[in-house]
Amino acid sequence: MTKILLCGANGKMGQAVTRVVLQNPDTEIIAGYDIAENPSAPYPVITDFSFLAEKPDVIVDFSHPALTDGILDYAVSNGIPSVICTTGLSADQISRIEYESKNIPIFFSANMSLGVNLIMELVAKAAKVLQDNFDIEIIEKHHNQKLDAPSGTALAIADNISRAIDYAPEYTYDRHSVRKKRDKKEIGIHAVRGGTIVGEHNVIFAGNDEVIEIKHTATSKEVFAVGAVSAAGFLKNQPAGLYSMKDLIK
Repeated sequence: MTKILLCGANGKMGQAVTRVVLQNPDTEIIAGYDIAENPSAPYPVITDFSFLAEKPDVIVDFSHPALTDGILDYAVSNGIPSVICTTGLSADQISRIEYESKNIPIFFSANMSLGVNLIMELVAKAAKVLQDNFDIEIIEKHHNQKLDAPSGTALAIADNISRAIDYAPEYTYDRHSVRKKRDKKEIGIHAVRGGTIVGEHNVIFAGNDEVIEIKHTATSKEVFAVGAVSAAGFLKNQPAGLYSMKDLIK
């Protein structure tokens, strides 16, 4: 049994994780952590770590960047493995995650979907082959409540491509202010926000007279929750280190 402390329990992803855990006999949420209590939750939701009745095996964090440092403080001081799923983290926070992984096991991935992580591998292979003759553009779409843009997943896809090709590309987020031709070494990254779109990422390789597209569409938040709960079970018995979806897939 993996006992989970769910950070961001009141949010939409917290609710999705709750539904997945309730269907998994090998996991249990012993408490939630959020900025407000939630009497309707099937477990106690606390606003301060000192209110925890027992120590969790793993923290699963789908909260907010404003809470990340405090969560890491608690995790490190108590030696608790942590699955960090919060997006929109600053460069300093990501650096701290990398540093703290020397002390505790931390699972950190820009996207918790198995399918998304598969297309990251596919686009890297495609970019290696097509880099000399194809322009690369990334379009991501999310719901109108998402705060960060572009998505962490879109940036992770771009980073995977960058590592696969022979030159250092420039990420271009907006072209309306500069009137010039597209540079061959650009990777265009575009964000769409609207409605209730869960998540869509489309990588376009545009060449002369042909276009190749690799696309992933999530139709439910459950796909990310399933990945997070799987990561929690995986991380529970791992030594200190920084882990990602690649390690879980292996």
